[in-house]
Amino acid sequence: MTATYDTPVVLDRREGPYGEVVLRRHGALLQIIANGCFLMDTSDGRSERLLVDAARDALGPRPRPHVLIGGLGVGFSLAHAAADPYWGAITVVERERAIVDWHRDGPLAALSAQAVADRRTEIVEADLITFVNETSATYDALCLDIDNGPDWTVTEGNEGLYSPAGLTSCARVLKPDGILAVWSAQPSPDFEETLWNAGFQRVRTEEIPVARGVPDVVHIAVRPG
Repeated sequence: MTATYDTPVVLDRREGPYGEVVLRRHGALLQIIANGCFLMDTSDGRSERLLVDAARDALGPRPRPHVLIGGLGVGFSLAHAAADPYWGAITVVERERAIVDWHRDGPLAALSAQAVADRRTEIVEADLITFVNETSATYDALCLDIDNGPDWTVTEGNEGLYSPAGLTSCARVLKPDGILAVWSAQPSPDFEETLWNAGFQRVRTEEIPVARGVPDVVHIAVRPG
């Protein structure tokens, strides 16, 4: 059967250490599916850009700040950070080799090739929880876009990032007065409380306005100096 404009077309399907990851095209959009569950597509990107801008605005003037982006996704956050001369260094941690490949020499390169090639950009293939537990590096900002956020994780183990222990690890790799910005598919008062209890300060939530339905949000918090 010939595919029509409205029929999703699978461009690549990989079986990785965390399950199946699929890249498909649906009309003009590219979509990432993990273990049969929709994660993200190339339709908008406002909330992913807000994730980076919220961290920048909360940091304020700072010489050549280093941002860690957790999750490469379709590349909106990386591309937005690389387009901003404010950032002195950009590290992206992504655990799925397939997603990294799709950006380096696959269909997603159309969105991110310039950002991936930017001299400030480093892409690390690793599980973010393991990375923040083991790295000796420190960062001015952590911008986390892992799974669907604190309250709805698709991949087993990702919920650990949003736990008190996971947030303690995030605080460990942040510089004094560093910013933690966390993308979520829905507001989470419980996660705000967890941030406060983990010792973060100035906790707040920014919503992305939508015509209907539940808005995407970015939770923002400050590691005490």
